[in-house]
Amino acid sequence: MDRRIIHVTLVVNDYDEAISFYTEKLDFKLIEDVTLSESKRWVLISPNESGDFCLLLGKAANEQQACRIGAQTGGRVFLFLHTSDFWHDYYNMQRKGINFVREPAEEAYGTVAVFEDLYGNLWDLIEKKQ
Repeated sequence: MDRRIIHVTLVVNDYDEAISFYTEKLDFKLIEDVTLSESKRWVLISPNESGDFCLLLGKAANEQQACRIGAQTGGRVFLFLHTSDFWHDYYNMQRKGINFVREPAEEAYGTVAVFEDLYGNLWDLIEKKQ
């Protein structure tokens, strides 16, 4: 049996601003963008072309959802972006204006720094030790 998580919903304020941020600042790929209704779209973004794992961008539809934008995990790191070239990605993200809230550190598991996305969600940028 093959089971895996393929999508996680990220609540956003606006589809287009989120797509721009993730594709232009983090170099994610837009995998799918389908209009479902006047106010709802199916938007998948992925850190790579394969789309093995995607973030589903979900525009907040009510006040309860809107108050979760940027705080889906109560201030803890929410998502973990693994890279095979930490320093390349780190400097590239800095050049593009990504705000790192914790500077790079060497940990037992690898090199890591914490950054925030356009809404304030915290991410780890990690290169695992070999």
